[in-house]
Amino acid sequence: MSSYQQEQIDALEMVLEHLQSMSEEERLALTQSTAEYRLFRKNVDAFLSAHLSDVCTLKCYKNRLSACCSKEGIITFFADVVINTLVSTKEQIGLLARVLRKTNKGFKCIYLGSDGCLWQLKPIVCEMFICDAAQEHIFAAAPESRAKWEEFKQLKKHFTWPDRPVLFDALEDIFIKAGYTSPLMYLHDSPGLLRVKQQAKSESTGAGEDKRCSKTAL
Repeated sequence: MSSYQQEQIDALEMVLEHLQSMSEEERLALTQSTAEYRLFRKNVDAFLSAHLSDVCTLKCYKNRLSACCSKEGIITFFADVVINTLVSTKEQIGLLARVLRKTNKGFKCIYLGSDGCLWQLKPIVCEMFICDAAQEHIFAAAPESRAKWEEFKQLKKHFTWPDRPVLFDALEDIFIKAGYTSPLMYLHDSPGLLRVKQQAKSESTGAGEDKRCSKTAL
């Protein structure tokens, strides 16, 4: 098992352990907190199915030309693992666990099966990746789709980019408070994302001070 696979299986086991320790009401509340994100993903999936079904075929995965699903090159956020676990059956999660414990002798992502991705709600990085060739095809055939795709990219930030309270940060926080840590908790460990948080906090504090100064002046 590679270090990449170890990180993945560790995160999955952490999520399973904590979810099992929760009451039914707590798990339901956690699932409901992801409803807006899941609707966003449903809309993105519909867009991709409509525009990419005749471009991204299995042929793409049978050669080494595509950047899609490269071996150990897929970034998964801890929140990805949480949300996928919430929407998966025990059998589906069991399949992921079994695959992760096997040596990946191929050159593609370990999660890529004969029928596509083994996740029920694939990592957001995978969902939002469209190679240059596919983009050219989509936007040439339907120019109006470019604006829609840009809209989706901005909406993605509302869940993943911590310049405001976002779902991915909140999900990590729940598990951190329960005593879990994982290298996949990028919103709490990534230097770049931590800088985004700090800058947002500084700007918020500055705005508050400006308002107090204005009231004082009045």
